[in-house]
Amino acid sequence: MTEKECCVRKKVREQSEHQDMITRLNRIEGQVRGIRKMVEEDRYCVDILTQVMAIQAALNSFNKQLLVSHIHTCVVDDMKAGKEEAVDELCATIQKLMK
Repeated sequence: MTEKECCVRKKVREQSEHQDMITRLNRIEGQVRGIRKMVEEDRYCVDILTQVMAIQAALNSFNKQLLVSHIHTCVVDDMKAGKEEAVDELCATIQKLMK
């Protein structure tokens, strides 16, 4: 096992959660491709900015859902196992998300 492999944390997700995340990411990826096409077609700036705002909203929604799942599973499990540093990690993550 390499040094990188030993330090990678993993999370097994329910199939429905996994599929929902992939669906959301595929939709966001499609929106990004759409913006690229708009730029290539020299579309009006405000139209492009509107689509960028839609992507930001979709990413924020994705982050909220993932954060809720993380708190309910990973953080709770770590706390039950006596790993109180999970709270510090959560606080640091929330601070990064709110920048």
